[in-house]
Amino acid sequence: MYQTPEDRPIYRLLTGKDDRAFCERVSEALEQGWRLYGSPSLAFDHEAQCMKAAQAVVWGGADVVKG
Repeated sequence: MYQTPEDRPIYRLLTGKDDRAFCERVSEALEQGWRLYGSPSLAFDHEAQCMKAAQAVVWGGADVVKG
């Protein structure tokens, strides 16, 4: 098994308001050794009146097959 920071699963979906804080979370994950997995997704949250973003990341050494 791959050793991830804080014993997290090898796949993570980062989500949040599309702002600087979200970009910093993704950047921090990349610095820790995570890799981007697929394209980011954006959707407008009508209730919060803002864009929400999602980005999947996988642990650097993980052998993940895209289907």
